[in-house]
Formats: sequence, C-alpha cells, structure tokens
Amino acid sequence: MTSAKAEPLPLVAVIMGSDSDLATLKPAIDVLENFGINLEVRILSAHRTPLEMIQFGQEAKSKGIKVIIAGAGGAAHLPGMIASLTSIPVIGVPIQSKALNGVDSMHSILQMPGGIPVATVAIGGGLNAGLLAAQILGTANQYIYQKVSAYRESLHDQVITKDKKLVDLGAKSYLSQMPQY
Repeated sequence: MTSAKAEPLPLVAVIMGSDSDLATLKPAIDVLENFGINLEVRILSAHRTPLEMIQFGQEAKSKGIKVIIAGAGGAAHLPGMIASLTSIPVIGVPIQSKALNGVDSMHSILQMPGGIPVATVAIGGGLNAGLLAAQILGTANQYIYQKVSAYRESLHDQVITKDKKLVDLGAKSYLSQMPQY
C-alpha cells in the first residue's frame, strides 16, 4: 500500500468577483508562487454568488488560510464582505473599471466602517497585494521573510544597475535604448 503525500494547506487565498479580474491579480499569484507560498484562487462574486462567498469566508480559517487577497471592480463589495465574515487579514485590490477607471472600486474598498479593516493597494496593484500578503506571513515564517527580503534586495540591485548605466550613457542615449523609445 502506498501513501499519498498530503497537499499542504493554502496560506493565501486570492479571490475575485469575476474572471475578468484575474489578469490584475496574476502578479499576486505569480509572486506568491515564486516565494513557494501555497494558495487557493477562486471566483466568488459578492452579488452573483453571495452564499458561496459567505461559505468561503466562514471556512477560510479552518482551511489554513492566513491572508486573503480580494480583487473587485465597480461597486467592489467583495473585499469588505469577506472582511466582515472573518478576522483573517484581507487585502483589497481595486480593479480598473471602464466607467471610472477604478476610482469607484478604490473608494469602495477604502471606505470600510470602523472595526472591519481592509488593507487596500493601488488600483490594479496585484503585485503589491501579493507582496503585502507575503510580508504578513513573513512575520511568523522565517523562510518567507527571507524570500521577501531577497526580492527587495533584487529591486535595490536593479535600480543601482540602471543608475550606473544612466550615468555611463547619459540620458539621451539611455532613453534611446529603452523599449518604448
């Protein structure tokens, strides 16, 4: 008889109100996967699947989830509704909308009533949501803390390299080598 290896529990849930939000949340998914963090990704609409959303929010802690990233556009109720169902930290990602360019989503997520906080990143800020989730986990997990620290060091090194190149080439030459020019 062989024993199957149990899959580790997800530490982060990335949820969205619609599959059209997935492109905005992909950077969060990518960075979390690159750090070796197990995650669960779901489509849960606060308006179209409220019972499933409620069930998810109520069961998240028992599933091992430590942080929830919730992307939503328009009325953007998903992050706040999930936050109302659990004491797990929720990071809201406003999705850029056609009507108001995501400002409506941002205001909806930012303006939570006292007692039910939702951390909010920039409009379209999937990457920062993933990094913030990893930083939260890193407060209790040295491995994740080291991954986040190494990532931030790589950002430092990239800027130092770019600065050296800019100084060596001069602004005009540097700009001519950039892809958009």
